[in-house]
Amino acid sequence: MEVLQVVGIGLIGTVLAVIVKERNKELAMLVSMVTGLAIFFFALGKISAVMDVLENLATRADINMFYLTTVLKIMGIAYIAEFGAQICRDAQENSTATKIEFAAKVLVMVLALPILVAILESILRLIP
Repeated sequence: MEVLQVVGIGLIGTVLAVIVKERNKELAMLVSMVTGLAIFFFALGKISAVMDVLENLATRADINMFYLTTVLKIMGIAYIAEFGAQICRDAQENSTATKIEFAAKVLVMVLALPILVAILESILRLIP
């Protein structure tokens, strides 16, 4: 089971970071970051299967691929920003984490704008 691999990597990284932290805090932070990146890239590899299924469903439902692509980009921004913010919080850089989250929210808003415009235009066409 893949979740056991992820948990195993996380636990090994955590134990190593705790052991190293007593002697070298900077190295412990690096161990923690490498562990997080390893888990992130492991999960990233699984996302392609989900994207394939969503694209297949969108094609069968005759949904414009622009909208699906936009939604997938928004999801990607949310996950990557959360991951980056958590790394910053682990490094005790809460202000940087907050700024990452703010920038991600702005980027999501910018990406969502064309979808919002399309919905409002559809509503306006329905109203006589």
